[in-house]
Amino acid sequence: MTLTAYILGIVAALITLTVVIEMMRRKRMRERHAVWWLLAGVVALIVGIFPQVLNWAAEVFGVGAPVNLVFFVSIAVLFLVCIQHSSELTTLEDKTRTLAEEVVLLRLRINDLEARSEATSSDPDGERH
Repeated sequence: MTLTAYILGIVAALITLTVVIEMMRRKRMRERHAVWWLLAGVVALIVGIFPQVLNWAAEVFGVGAPVNLVFFVSIAVLFLVCIQHSSELTTLEDKTRTLAEEVVLLRLRINDLEARSEATSSDPDGERH
């Protein structure tokens, strides 16, 4: 790889880490959602600074071309992010359904109480006091 490719990799990793940390600082992303992105940014930064680590990892895992290992790890991280978000979405859907049911029950109770209140405040002639 050329020097330009290494520099681009380091800059991209630093930008990723900076954006994720800034989003967490501004409370636009929670820590539990940032874990995979921080992990990917740190790994990318290490590989960008020490490219021989990628060659070593490719040999350890038996991958012929180190770039294939990069693609595989990238896809694996994105897959884990999708699983995490699917889990969060399921939890939020359950909470939303529960809240909607509680709102409906409370509305029914309020309507019932209002009807009772109107019935008790009226006199037998149908006039209100």
